[in-house]
Amino acid sequence: MPTYQYRCADCGEQLEVKQSFSDAALTTCPTCQGDLRKVFGAAGVVFKGSGFYRNDSRSTPGSSSSSGSSSSSSSSSTGGSSGSGAA
Repeated sequence: MPTYQYRCADCGEQLEVKQSFSDAALTTCPTCQGDLRKVFGAAGVVFKGSGFYRNDSRSTPGSSSSSGSSSSSSSSSTGGSSGSGAA
């Protein structure tokens, strides 16, 4: 069963309640009888399948170093273009 968070609009009290999907949402604060509102937080994320782990997305070590050299060649080509612009 999922856990829902509620906050009272009047007294500010927060509570967590385990409810099934078919249960109606709570509307009355148990402390002051004020209005309860659901609080929506961040959803939990579960990564399943390939490509989510460090070693899943990597190819052979040779291709990793070639991608590193391509990034250095792109930086040197950037340096070359700025050099030609300065000349």
